[in-house]
Amino acid sequence: MTPSPHHYLVITALGADRPGIVNTITRHVSSCGCNIEDSRLAMLGEEFTFIMLLSGSWNAITLIESTLPLKGAELDLLIVMKRTAAQDRPAMPATVWVQVEVTDSPHLIERFTDLFHTHQMNIAELVSRTQPAQENTPPQLYIQMTAHSPASEDAAIIEQAFKALCTELKAQGTISVVNPQQDD
Repeated sequence: MTPSPHHYLVITALGADRPGIVNTITRHVSSCGCNIEDSRLAMLGEEFTFIMLLSGSWNAITLIESTLPLKGAELDLLIVMKRTAAQDRPAMPATVWVQVEVTDSPHLIERFTDLFHTHQMNIAELVSRTQPAQENTPPQLYIQMTAHSPASEDAAIIEQAFKALCTELKAQGTISVVNPQQDD
């Protein structure tokens, strides 16, 4: 049995960086019924750019195409969209760094971006990739995220929250907390 055809859309959002902006965008994508297949986030000066490859039904892709420009205007973001085909991308690591492997389903990336948002952490890099279903294996989602905290939060707090979320989602995850201020 062949899976139903997916449509793909590349979205680039560019604007001033602020805590919670990535979570707001991923929540909107999820609410439109799209899946984030692959993504990149980069900080450029005081600006960020968030690039996503979305998949979904024709209706879901059309819905995001029609609603995202309004959401972008509301958030003071420049939004560019283009339909495309899927393609694998390599992952990138780095300060509070997490890596997750989980059976793919809607809202997963949003859950992890919300974890960082809840702990007042700024997401500096987000890389995700969905491995299509194999013969006896459901689609797998791989996520790598790097975040920076403006406050000096105890590393054990974010580690415990990350492990609890992985347990709840039945995900395999690792977290590394690096404190670059330890020069002494």
